[in-house]
Amino acid sequence: MKAKWGISFLVMLSALAFLTINSYKNRIYDWDLPGYLACLYSLDYPNSSEKVHFLTYRSIKKEASAQQYKDISGLVIPNKAIQFFEKNAQGLEEQIPYYKIKVGYNFVVSIFYSLGVSGPHSVLLVSIFSYFFSGVVLFCIFKVIFPENYILAPLLTLGILLLPTARFMSKSPSPDMLGFVFLLLFILAIIKKLNQWIIFSVLLITVLIRPDYIIFALTYLFMQIVFKFIKLNKNIDLSSIFQGLLLAGIYLCIVNYYEYPGWKDLFYDTFIQRRPLITAHLANFSFNDYLNILFNKLINFKKVSLASTAILGMIFYFSRNLWVRMISVFLFANIFIKFLIFPDSASVRFFFGFIILLFVVLMYSLSERYNGFKLNRN
Repeated sequence: MKAKWGISFLVMLSALAFLTINSYKNRIYDWDLPGYLACLYSLDYPNSSEKVHFLTYRSIKKEASAQQYKDISGLVIPNKAIQFFEKNAQGLEEQIPYYKIKVGYNFVVSIFYSLGVSGPHSVLLVSIFSYFFSGVVLFCIFKVIFPENYILAPLLTLGILLLPTARFMSKSPSPDMLGFVFLLLFILAIIKKLNQWIIFSVLLITVLIRPDYIIFALTYLFMQIVFKFIKLNKNIDLSSIFQGLLLAGIYLCIVNYYEYPGWKDLFYDTFIQRRPLITAHLANFSFNDYLNILFNKLINFKKVSLASTAILGMIFYFSRNLWVRMISVFLFANIFIKFLIFPDSASVRFFFGFIILLFVVLMYSLSERYNGFKLNRN
């Protein structure tokens, strides 16, 4: 069996290497790239927005095709704000706090840069390498879930990584793929029932990569408190409460230190009107404006909602395990919490990680019921 698993892993690894190289060859230079590059160059020139602006767009122009540079400059799909950022140093500087708060991601980017990799490559290689490592972690997850099925594990791994959203994330300059790796490590730690502080460490790194994962982390800890309260004779899990307070404190320190504009500004700039200068006018909108945008975005959210609801229903059908059911409800709830906070329903990448974790829990419930997917009932 060990030899068969070894061959299975090598076959998967070969296919994964091919897909990773393909992602590198087709990497995407989009309008998020200037923000992360500005964060990188501001480390060397913290008091010179003009220098940061110059280096940001010069480095992109050196590597991107003419068409890609036009897209980054807001000319392919006309966008006055993005056109302004390309021409005006202050406009770009005021956007940096949106990107700087992703300290874990920016730290990894800076490591590549310190090794002599160009700025744009430093940003893009994080997603590309993360895609590769996500495949390795996925394989490990399915090997644990299906310990005697060395064919199913690579098929499921490659099937997930071939999904259009995964392929897009692997080529894009964003922390989504790196965050996905740690979401997978989180569910692997849950499946293997690792120490609570190991799981906390994974959650902490995930929050450092994308601070908006704070809700994911806190809802998990809340669910764990509720579960232990039910199972442990109504005892309060003080350790989880402490971990939650610690994560919340770290999150508040990050957003305050980097002067993050806040949810209202992000929502306004994303869904109402992108401001060339954030300081030019306040991000004012009413609750009715928010509800109108939310309901309009629901139309494009039906694929995500239907898929997640179907998976949740199957988990409840196949598993009677309280912990499995609570984990699935926690993941399902986070999909819709994410939508309520950031209803960019056209971008499945914002919900992709949660959906895949929900799918992993479904595979776990199938394995649990059918004894390692050998279809012999326990």
